[in-house]
Amino acid sequence: MIKRKLIAILLLINFAANAQDLNKQDVKNEVMRILDSINKAKLPDTKSGVSGEEHWYDKISLRGYAQIRYNGLFSTNDKVSCEQCDKSWGTTSTEPDAKSNNGLFIRRARLVFSGQVHPNVFFYFQPDFASSPSTGIQNFVQIRDLYFDLSFDKKKEYRVRVGQSKIPYGFENMQSSSQRLALDRNDAMNSAILNERDLGLFFYWAPAEIRERFAMLVKDGFKGAGDFGVFAFGVYNGQIANKLDGNRDINVVARVTYPFVIGSQIIEPGIQAYTGKWAFTGEISPGVKVNDPQYVKDQRVGATFVLYPRPFGIQTEYNIGTGPRYNTVTNTVDETDLNGGYVIFNYKLDIKKQHIYPFAKFQYYDGGKKYEKDARSYVVRDYEIGIEWQPFKAFEFTAEYVIADRTFEDSVLPINRQQGNLLRLQAQFNF
Repeated sequence: MIKRKLIAILLLINFAANAQDLNKQDVKNEVMRILDSINKAKLPDTKSGVSGEEHWYDKISLRGYAQIRYNGLFSTNDKVSCEQCDKSWGTTSTEPDAKSNNGLFIRRARLVFSGQVHPNVFFYFQPDFASSPSTGIQNFVQIRDLYFDLSFDKKKEYRVRVGQSKIPYGFENMQSSSQRLALDRNDAMNSAILNERDLGLFFYWAPAEIRERFAMLVKDGFKGAGDFGVFAFGVYNGQIANKLDGNRDINVVARVTYPFVIGSQIIEPGIQAYTGKWAFTGEISPGVKVNDPQYVKDQRVGATFVLYPRPFGIQTEYNIGTGPRYNTVTNTVDETDLNGGYVIFNYKLDIKKQHIYPFAKFQYYDGGKKYEKDARSYVVRDYEIGIEWQPFKAFEFTAEYVIADRTFEDSVLPINRQQGNLLRLQAQFNF
């Protein structure tokens, strides 16, 4: 490059010395011609137009979304709340006249960096800038996903995923929050894994044709769950994401699902299960007894059925299992049976480039939540009626009316059944 610059300077000096009779415009034109020829010689034709060598960072894309909510409209009981769902909904205060501070709330603010950095290595990194720790201070940055997919064939049908990612258990758990119709995931399936993620090693297999179908169900607005393989098998810590393992017991998970095309419809049945031992690491209150807090049985099996909205859709899941649960009579945490599920009816209405999705949901859960205070005991019966409007890809608006009947009990609130209704609103921005 230095040699070329020296040659250009010498040419310009020679040209200037022998072109006194030329006007200034001619000199300028000749200088631009020489510089242009040097640039063409220096920059060969490439996809990027920068250099002949492709770099790994040229293949990384950036996208994201943000959700802003308001949960304070027409609330009939501020003591109805859901800690796993949305910390701006209701209050868990023990005061008899406690009111919720339902203001505007940033539920999610996420960026996704991803790319095929090597023919056999895919990279995915998703931080969330709206995490909410128990201190009540909002909008902390926290890693949601950080993983690498290592493939073994050209079609990438066989993959091993290493890192922090979603655990392949349940359709709605796999479904991105940017795609889901209901504002929150159901209690029954989501109580298996807080934030749906953990650190582990997973094997995924799906034929190339089915991988394309998984992608289409998301891209074309059918509310798909994404590509987590037709078959999945893996091991993970079993202690939720962003937290050190509490014991040396590795959880094992497996899932099988397949999207069948039947005429103009697509259905996807699935089955999944996991087994492991849960370790309490600070969730138990003083005076509450646990037989073996480092090794509590944690096992579930669940079934899924999805009829994608073309235009009418159904999504339903149910699971049963064994896990820790607070006992209000003995003030202990016991290994007990659990069960629960949900059903969503929805419709996809396309008006030119706009999409409208009316939906109705019912959910039921009878069991504990191991990651909450004292493995809090729950009985949930909720009805939700809502509509999602997408006038264009960069913006979505959801309104959801909730009729809630929630019993959630621990050592501080041993008798606590709350019933109430409210209207919830969310604006989502995609970029």
